[in-house]
Order: sequence, then structure tokens, then C-alpha cells
Amino acid sequence: MMELLKDIANISGKSGLYRILKPSRSGVIVESLDDKKERQMVDASARVSILKDITIYTDVHNKTTPLSEVFVKIKELHGETVEIDTKSAANNVLFDFLASVMPDFDRQKVYHSDIRKMISWYNILAKYFPEALQAPVEVPNV
Repeated sequence: MMELLKDIANISGKSGLYRILKPSRSGVIVESLDDKKERQMVDASARVSILKDITIYTDVHNKTTPLSEVFVKIKELHGETVEIDTKSAANNVLFDFLASVMPDFDRQKVYHSDIRKMISWYNILAKYFPEALQAPVEVPNV
């Protein structure tokens, strides 16, 4: 799963998720991960966050959990869609949701806005790129 998220990004200032198609000298060409599949050039100065590189802080000092692992756990517990309205949900609802998925998350470093984004990203991936939410399959050594 981690490898599937290496080409999926969030672009600061833009809603939704984007598939990275091709780097260029002046930035990167991306395609929106939605029904429109709009392609656009993102300037090299834009803040692009690759989902594969995002981790969630835990209570254990200097330990984080990859977002991909959190997504797999969300799928196990909540299925294909998280039924929380990210725009209007109270902060305690968001924190309770994350605690149900990841009880050891650091409540001082993880903000409600982070959880809103995480839920939104999860629902986008579940709808437009569900293979990214599959648990990794272990291949036995032969």
C-alpha cells in the first residue's frame, strides 16, 4: 500500500488529492483524484505533500505511525466510507474517531484539522483509488 501512495499528493491551498503524473523543470504535472480528472501544472514553489511520507505522532517519544497503516485500520473498523461530516463535526467527535483507530496518537501534536484532512483523504481514496487502502500482502519466502 505504501508504494501506491507514493504518487498521491495533497497540494497546499487546493482541496482534494492529486496523482503525480510527471515532473518537469518548472514543477510537476498532476491529475485530480476525482470524476473530473483535471490535469494541471503545479509550480515548483508549491507545497506538495506526498501521502506516503505523512506519519501520525504517537505518545511514544520519537515514534510515528505511517498514514498508510492508519488508513488500513480505518478500513478494518469503518469500511469503505467514514460517515463523519468533516466540515461540521465537533472536535471531540474527531478525536474520538482517531482514538478508536489509533489509541496511542499524541493528543498534543495531532490537531483536529489534521483529522479532518485524514478523513477527507480516506474517503477520496476509498472512492477513486480503493486499491491504495488494501492491507499489504505478505509473501512467504520460498
